[in-house]
Amino acid sequence: MKKKLIFMAVLMLAISFGFSQTKEELEAQKAEKQAEADKFQGEADALQAQIDALPGWRVGAFGTIGGSLSNFNNWYAQGTPNNASGNIGFTVNAYANKIEDKYFWRNTLTTNLNWVKLDDKDDPSDKDSFEATTDVFNLSSLYGYKLSKKWAVSGLLEYRTTLLDNFNDPGYLDLGVGATWTPIENMIVVIHPLNYNFVFADDDSVFESSAGAKIVADYTKSIGAVNFKTNFSTFQSYESGDLSNWTWTNSFSYTLWKMIGVGFDFALRSNKQEAANFQGVDLEDADNDLQSYYTIGLSYKF
Repeated sequence: MKKKLIFMAVLMLAISFGFSQTKEELEAQKAEKQAEADKFQGEADALQAQIDALPGWRVGAFGTIGGSLSNFNNWYAQGTPNNASGNIGFTVNAYANKIEDKYFWRNTLTTNLNWVKLDDKDDPSDKDSFEATTDVFNLSSLYGYKLSKKWAVSGLLEYRTTLLDNFNDPGYLDLGVGATWTPIENMIVVIHPLNYNFVFADDDSVFESSAGAKIVADYTKSIGAVNFKTNFSTFQSYESGDLSNWTWTNSFSYTLWKMIGVGFDFALRSNKQEAANFQGVDLEDADNDLQSYYTIGLSYKF
């Protein structure tokens, strides 16, 4: 019996030692393969940087999709026990940039659309369809002739409006010339002291076009699975501060699997003309509260 016990103990130790050795060998092989992968990835990143530095077009897009649907029947714990509700929204950030040795042409599109509904089945008079809540559309085109590596003389066209409700009412079209500064890669700062802000609206009692200065700062970056964009755009009227406005938008997405991930969009805006129009008061009497929105949901990298 003792000999059998000793034999079993020795056998178990040998098996354990064998598995231990195998695990260590596998970990060593994994480390070698990972080192090779890191080396090849570094070489690939270096080649991609060279490709990005070549003249020509650079195009890309990423966006966020968020939504939920629910249906309740006889759920008496809540105020409306029979209802159908939903929330659907998406954002798109796209760009098409032509970068040459002597000039550049940068085009961007940003849109954020959202619909919600709450259908109380016990109230036949309420609406049972989706209604637009968030409605943002921004299109810009910047052309610049390079004076140096970081400075260029430039012209900008920027158009902002809504798509779902009150298209071009109001709508804002900025046309101006000045300079563009590119302090670092993927960042541009537009400084246009000669700019005219055209405002389109059916009711022009509070909306007024004017001349002023246009400043835009934009940074767009993709690092592996991370996509990030921040844009600040402001118009400062030479006629009145009440005609000035600014908008700051931010978009972030992280790819989790293939092209799908999570995304977050956030924006702030100040526009006294819009506040006066909504409140139905004269421009000087408007309470210009800070505007904001955010969207969280699934993201898709195009």
